[in-house]
Amino acid sequence: MLEAGASTDMQAFTREFVFAGDAPTITDGRDAIMEFLASHGISDEEEIDLLVALQEGLANAVFHGCGDDRSKKLECTVEVDPSEINIVIRDPGPGFNTSVGDLAEDGTNLTQHGRGILLMRNLMDEITYRQAGSELHMKKLRR
Repeated sequence: MLEAGASTDMQAFTREFVFAGDAPTITDGRDAIMEFLASHGISDEEEIDLLVALQEGLANAVFHGCGDDRSKKLECTVEVDPSEINIVIRDPGPGFNTSVGDLAEDGTNLTQHGRGILLMRNLMDEITYRQAGSELHMKKLRR
């Protein structure tokens, strides 16, 4: 894992992370990001939601965006301020169809893929995709 600078701006803290695009990044990267977040006072409720959403986002980027290839890199930007936490995960993949897929009336995902996306949507206050799906933006409002 490579880390680049941290900055502060009116109680906002930002850190850039760069990880290899293989499976060990999922836990190693998640743990490094969670350590950064913990150092800025996240609550127990925020912690579990962020941990699971981050795990899903990193797993999607590793397996779908990088093809579990250590030579490819993931970039992650994490910003914490008193009102919200923003996480952006970028991978070098071609992206994907960002619609979740077939849902039953009760919201159950009927496809083989996309369950992680639904989970992230339920845990975070906002998730959006950019760059045809190769860039995930997640927001958690602080209460």
